[in-house]
Amino acid sequence: MILKDRICIITGGSSGIGRGIALEFAREGAKITIADIQEAPLRGKYHETDVTTPTVEEIEKLGAQGIFVQTDVADASQIAHVIQQTVEHFGGLDVLVNNAGIHIPGGAQELSIANWDKVVGVNLRGIFVATKLALPHLKQSKFGRIIQIASVHAYGGGAGPAYAPAKSAVVNMVRDTALEIGQFGITVNAICPGYIETAIQDYLTSEQVEEALEKTALPRFGLPRDIGRAAVFLASDDAEWVTGASLLVDGGFAAGV
Repeated sequence: MILKDRICIITGGSSGIGRGIALEFAREGAKITIADIQEAPLRGKYHETDVTTPTVEEIEKLGAQGIFVQTDVADASQIAHVIQQTVEHFGGLDVLVNNAGIHIPGGAQELSIANWDKVVGVNLRGIFVATKLALPHLKQSKFGRIIQIASVHAYGGGAGPAYAPAKSAVVNMVRDTALEIGQFGITVNAICPGYIETAIQDYLTSEQVEEALEKTALPRFGLPRDIGRAAVFLASDDAEWVTGASLLVDGGFAAGV
């Protein structure tokens, strides 16, 4: 188990990609805090239609340790709280996975300023705050890792005036943070998923779902496990000399852009 006893926080870990990362970390022996706004997993109309059990319950079925801490990453005090709870419960922090994210459909004329602020607040500001507050603890780890979940949309438009720019900023923040904290032996990397079968895709029409599959080079959509395995690599000793990188895990979607 290549992550045995490593202490991890995964934001947005109750559902979708975050849940997939958590389960793969659990298979590799990690100790995991699930930080999410709700413990119950989301259920989608296209994907994850039958997911019902909390992520921590699934972690424990795999023989690993996990706790849930209710957290809204738009609130800096709640981020501070989940980090404190993790350190107190498990005795430290080794890996931070900033996965929590939201998408509100609408173009520049349809999306309200308040909703623009909300998307950027979760998808960019929340990542900055969590990274900032986790760093003092990661500096004390022998293998500090930060993994930011961005998106294939970081490399192009088409996902609205808030979501795509925020994800693009995350990719650049990864580079900047990697330069800043490399001296401490902490790596900082991003994963940029393509279309993953999660409940977050519910805002799409069935025609848009089919179009996304047509644009994906490999003949299937991604699964949360696909992102989970990439995250395991970046959290492991195998990636100790990988930092400031952004890994596309998109089935070839971006290759055609």
